[in-house]
Amino acid sequence: MIEQLAVETGEGVFDAIAAGPADGRPVLLLHGFPQAAVAWEHPVHVLGRHGYRAVAFDQRGYSPGVRPERPAEYGVDSLVGDVLAVADVLGFGGFDLVGHDWGGAVAWWTAYEHPERLRTLTVVSTPHPRALADAMKTDEDQHMRSAYMTEWRSSTTEKRMLADNADALRRMFEWKVPPSRVDEYVRRLSEPGALTAALNWYRAGRPGGRIEHVTVPTMYVWSTEDVAFGSTAALDTGKWVKGRYRFEMLEDVSHWVPEQVPEVLTSLLLEHLS
Repeated sequence: MIEQLAVETGEGVFDAIAAGPADGRPVLLLHGFPQAAVAWEHPVHVLGRHGYRAVAFDQRGYSPGVRPERPAEYGVDSLVGDVLAVADVLGFGGFDLVGHDWGGAVAWWTAYEHPERLRTLTVVSTPHPRALADAMKTDEDQHMRSAYMTEWRSSTTEKRMLADNADALRRMFEWKVPPSRVDEYVRRLSEPGALTAALNWYRAGRPGGRIEHVTVPTMYVWSTEDVAFGSTAALDTGKWVKGRYRFEMLEDVSHWVPEQVPEVLTSLLLEHLS
């Protein structure tokens, strides 16, 4: 059974889904743009069935109870702080961390800055930030793939994405995510201020610090049809992990791995955690 949680922190209340026994080994899952915690519904359910305590929460801006207005309040420090705050409220002293898309970026930074809190790290789609930054400088393909990150900082992005029944937002999912789920995401992001809050992740600016090697046991899952992240950064990610490292390449799968091939991803996750 999937539970609905309200996790009350000093920053506000985060909405979450959860499964598994209260004393199970804790796993925290982070979603990306333009999704929500429900993107992890299948892994959360299966992990719970295997005795883990799996929790995925709607991150800053996606949870109505934590939706600050200023872009500066969506910086990496705040996002990593949310991960630790939610973990603390849940009683997760040490935990396994899983992230996709923007959630993957936050997971990389959390693993780098707080390795003592993590048992393992699993990142889906998003390369290590240094591998991505290097690829954007040296690989024209990645530079072009990442152009949207700058474009979406425009003040007209919300209007464009929501026009014509949110056609641009819907097309983003490439028909790889179930239509009912896409409808849910559109409904959520059509709420006043919701899409602006989600886009503030892009408008917050670059992190103040510099990320280096990750020492946590890490699995990185990349798919060959990912429109956002090309092979250069994906293949270079291993250079930035000093701990035990596992790289999984999924052929003919889009960026939307957690929802396009949930069974495959969950099986890989269970192997990594064990």
